[in-house]
Amino acid sequence: MSIHLLGIRHHGPGSARSVLQALDDLRPDIVLVEAPADVDNALRWVGEPGLVPPVALLTYVPAEPGRAAFAPFATFSPEWQAIRWANEHAVEVHAVDLPLAVTLATIGGDDDGSLVAEGAPPDPLRELASAAGDPDPERWWEDVIEHRGDGTPAFDAVAEAMAAAREGFVPTQRELQREAHMRRAIRAARRAGHGEIVVVCGAWHVPALDIDAPGVPNASTDAATLRGLPKVKTAVAWVPWTHRRLAAGSGYAAGVESPGWYRHVFDHPGSDGVARFFVDAARLVRQRGGAASPDHLIAGTRLAESLAAMRGRPRVGLSEVLDAADAVMGGLDLVRRELVVGDELGTVPESAPQVPLARDVTKAQKSARLSARAETTTVEVDLRTPTGLRKSHLLHRLVALGVPWGSVVDGRGSSGTFRETWELRWEPELSVRLIERAGYGTTLESAATARLLERAGGSSGIVELVGIITAALFADLPQAVEPTVQRLASRAATDPDVGRLLDALPPLAEALRYGDVRSTDAGALREVVDGIVVRILAGVVASAHSLDDDAAALMVERLAGLQGALAVLDHPARRHGLPIALVELSTTTGHGLVQGRATRLLHDAGVWSIDAVQRRLSQALSAGTPPASGAAFVEGFLAGSGSVLIHDADLLAVLDGWVSSLRPDAFDAVIALLRRTFGAFEAAERRQLMMLLMGVGVERTNGFGADVDPERAAAALATVRHMLGVGVS
Repeated sequence: MSIHLLGIRHHGPGSARSVLQALDDLRPDIVLVEAPADVDNALRWVGEPGLVPPVALLTYVPAEPGRAAFAPFATFSPEWQAIRWANEHAVEVHAVDLPLAVTLATIGGDDDGSLVAEGAPPDPLRELASAAGDPDPERWWEDVIEHRGDGTPAFDAVAEAMAAAREGFVPTQRELQREAHMRRAIRAARRAGHGEIVVVCGAWHVPALDIDAPGVPNASTDAATLRGLPKVKTAVAWVPWTHRRLAAGSGYAAGVESPGWYRHVFDHPGSDGVARFFVDAARLVRQRGGAASPDHLIAGTRLAESLAAMRGRPRVGLSEVLDAADAVMGGLDLVRRELVVGDELGTVPESAPQVPLARDVTKAQKSARLSARAETTTVEVDLRTPTGLRKSHLLHRLVALGVPWGSVVDGRGSSGTFRETWELRWEPELSVRLIERAGYGTTLESAATARLLERAGGSSGIVELVGIITAALFADLPQAVEPTVQRLASRAATDPDVGRLLDALPPLAEALRYGDVRSTDAGALREVVDGIVVRILAGVVASAHSLDDDAAALMVERLAGLQGALAVLDHPARRHGLPIALVELSTTTGHGLVQGRATRLLHDAGVWSIDAVQRRLSQALSAGTPPASGAAFVEGFLAGSGSVLIHDADLLAVLDGWVSSLRPDAFDAVIALLRRTFGAFEAAERRQLMMLLMGVGVERTNGFGADVDPERAAAALATVRHMLGVGVS
């Protein structure tokens, strides 16, 4: 019986090649890998066609999914290659590290599991590199191990080096437990009669796992170390991972600085790999509009080799490659981001261990023809097509569930039209979020519905309830719409605050206006909207009394939103109830800002004739009106646009006469307000107004000729109707 300890560096490409060579030479009966023992049953999937690294084994506590830990694997991970080799050769393979059931049971305690302890070297690689006369420990390890892949002799050298580095090391309690658990698994494999046993573990652990070496704890000591450890129930799932999250800068403790480069080194070892890297870099630079010719490739390869020789390195490394690429082709940031780190995202087959909710999301992604990507992508969704609707429903359901794979952004359309523009980016944490949300249901539809209903049950605010209804409509979750609408109707019927009703109406109008495009049924919601409109019109005048400046500004915005919502819905109240309320707001005592805006809305809607508007403006700006109130009326009436004054000389004359009649002290009192009002106009509007006031004629041009072609005009209108999704009539 022989025990072979293969000390590797996690995610080391040279270590991975050496592991494969050693396994081919040793032909073991069993392979033991340093991975949490909980994941043992999931190892059989390694090597399956649908499981493409980078991926990770996610171990979590089902009762508290937020307590979880990842075990990432890349193609160049030695553990991944060892497991894959064992599965391909029908060799027994097991994970032997301390179960995460123990680690997660004590997570957050005083013991952080650190290797650093009193008497231990803070960085064993630094100590070894220093002994070799190299000030750069990372580069030293890459030169002697990762850029080579020498097989079994490399592991003999690593074991000897780590034995020297561990002298005087005092392990933490968690370190003792981990190594005791791995030794127990090695002894169990020996007792089972396996002749050739291979253990793939971190190089640091090799001296402690040699169960036949003097000074290594015996079986009784290990049993005592592991006795009585607390445990929790755990579950395991495969999840996609990314090269970017393998990088050390992401916070991953066992991360590497350059996962993309390590993948390249694993796939293309030796000097030929350097030339191939420059080929990839040149292709990338050309794709992004840069210049890179065959001469650049030759010059870059030669320069990298020359730099390695000048620096006394035994072979070309990443620093030489990057320096040479920057000098010859440029685009260093691009090369570093895309090739050195990379955004490669792994895939997980539906049949692999997953929570049912994650499996249903994967199925929905395929149905919607959307694939998870690590980089940010922009997706245009046409809601008039079945595939577009599936995409929209999937993305909105994930948002409703609290798993924001994407967000709606301003683009060719918006969430309120037949087109949506989404920005998508899949992060590994979203896999954890899916597991956290798995308690809501086994399918995305049921889980998103349950979460929205939970939010609705805990909400008493009208605006929040409207947001929940809108989310349910856009996500096509009818089971969440009806109960929330009932709750909204009950709340709206008793809410005394007209302001909250005004805030709730615009998003409700948007949801109703575009319900047909999204194939949603919002019939019950229309009844609620009708009730809200009645209550708003009954109480809006009373709610506009006794307002200060800030409250008046808010009321002006709400009035604009009310008119816009009724216009979107083409609601009957727009032609009947609203004008009556606006007349009262314009003519009764109140804040000048609200009076002015109500007058402008009556003007724009054609309810008041131009003569009526002129009379109301004259009244508001009469000598008996305080100047501040008149200025507020002007601000509300003009509403940030001077076009009404440009096209109506009588209104301009009334306003000009009022300003001219102000006494100096009154003018000083309102000048700041008037400046704010007129300063909001477009520069062209201010210029035209000045020319009119100076008596200079403004050139007016007729934008339409007298020879309009009816057939061509009809064709243009048909195109516009098609773009708006309203059909051709």
